[in-house]
Amino acid sequence: MTIYAIGDIHGQRALLDIALARIDRDGGAAAELICIGDYIDRGPDSRGVLDVLIEETAGGRKLTCLTGNHDRMFRNFLHDGTVSDANIKSGLLWTHDRLGGLETLASYGIDAVESRGAEALWNDAREAVPQSHLEFLNALPLYAERDGLLFVHAGIRPGVALEDQVESDLIWIRDDFLLHRRAFDWLVVHGHTAVDTADHRGNRVNLDGGAGYGRPLRVAAFEDGAVFELTDSGRTRLTPGTWGDPPR
Repeated sequence: MTIYAIGDIHGQRALLDIALARIDRDGGAAAELICIGDYIDRGPDSRGVLDVLIEETAGGRKLTCLTGNHDRMFRNFLHDGTVSDANIKSGLLWTHDRLGGLETLASYGIDAVESRGAEALWNDAREAVPQSHLEFLNALPLYAERDGLLFVHAGIRPGVALEDQVESDLIWIRDDFLLHRRAFDWLVVHGHTAVDTADHRGNRVNLDGGAGYGRPLRVAAFEDGAVFELTDSGRTRLTPGTWGDPPR
């Protein structure tokens, strides 16, 4: 059985449309697809990305959408106007240019200027964001386990049982996971930490190709223990690369 996965989309609806078309050509519209989170922020059409994912699910596509840290920040903002998160080491707010929250709000037609203040932006968002989008964000699971594969946004804490993993690690972890060289109980498929291309390290596969920074959206197929990247010209097999320092 083939399972497809799409890396961090970050508001790039046009790239999402291309990725879905590649999957349809390779495995058909009935193929199982898992998206690993961060659907919003930084790109120009976060609203459009959520529209597509909701429509694809309603239309019968076998689609599982996991939650990413950006999705969680947006959900928290919609609930109570929160723009900070203790997991952001820099202390930046979700509405800071580097994080991309303003681009997300702008995609809903909001006058998204940080100087207006969080409360004004929150009031506008409560009017502009459809209830279906909030329900989508509320319902996103933290991981999906499939036949020797574990799909999760950021990674897992090594040595901790899956049922004991905490949300902050599953959507925020970096070095403790990225530097772990021993095998996990699964091949872990993740995103969160942007790299230049799909990155297979033997115990994990990183599909965050940096779409939020203007780079391609990565799509992979997992079949009988093999990993392939889907491109416009078809499948390219991914083999484990060499170890180095994790990207920053």
